[in-house]
Amino acid sequence: MPAQTDSPPSSPPAPPRKNDDARAPVPRIVPVRRTGQWTAAVVVLALLAGALVSVVRNDAFQWDVVGEHLTTDSVLRGLGLTLWLTGLVMMLGFALGTLLAVFRLSGNPVLRGVSWGYIWLFRSTPILVQLLFWFNIGALYPQILGVDTVNLLGPVAVAVIGLTLHEAAYAAEVVRGGILSVEPGQIEAAQSLGLGPWRRLRRIVLPQAMRSIVPPAGNMLIGTLKGTSIVSIIAVQDLLYSVQLVYHRTYEVIPLLLVATLWYVAVTSLLSVGQHYVERHYARGTAGAR
Repeated sequence: MPAQTDSPPSSPPAPPRKNDDARAPVPRIVPVRRTGQWTAAVVVLALLAGALVSVVRNDAFQWDVVGEHLTTDSVLRGLGLTLWLTGLVMMLGFALGTLLAVFRLSGNPVLRGVSWGYIWLFRSTPILVQLLFWFNIGALYPQILGVDTVNLLGPVAVAVIGLTLHEAAYAAEVVRGGILSVEPGQIEAAQSLGLGPWRRLRRIVLPQAMRSIVPPAGNMLIGTLKGTSIVSIIAVQDLLYSVQLVYHRTYEVIPLLLVATLWYVAVTSLLSVGQHYVERHYARGTAGAR
């Protein structure tokens, strides 16, 4: 007889493996339908296109006259005066406004009171009223230090003084808000290094405060550019007054107003682009940098 060997017990049959193709299908992701948004967008674009076509094809706008006067010498001189006035007023206004902001944050109660009173007075008075007061300063003070004020202050000087004093009140609050945005620890660190008050302000506080100062300062610059048109009321030959002189002679009111509008839009757009890059420069290293 052949020797018998122990054989391992037979294992149960393995369950049948499911075919990969038989697996449950993956649910398909269906994007949300935004029918309402697309409908609203189409309607808005159609309205804008209709408005643009009506403006371009409306003969009452006299676009040929607009093109004729857009770059005339008188208009360009008025534009140059507007830009010069805007730059000078912003520079002087922020210089005086920074000083007022420092006074407002000073520990001296007299300086705080004077700064607060100045800001309160000039923010409470309309700019047109201020300009008219300065234009008629000769009626209040015929002479200052022996000089006739009538001959001393011409229309351009009145415009510079009035706009600067008005802008300084708003610039003071912008600068004060920027200074308050700086962390107190930065100032304490500067004090520990032995830096004096003015050096701390110039080297530590203001560079960090610029991130908060630049956006409202850019808005003020654009507002000042457009606000200079008010000086036409005292016969300063800015951009608006220059086109007024033309349409008073030719009676082409609408096209000449469009000339001024186009120049204001062009300069404002350039300033907005510049503001964007300045903001990005001072926002480096922060979440707002982009």
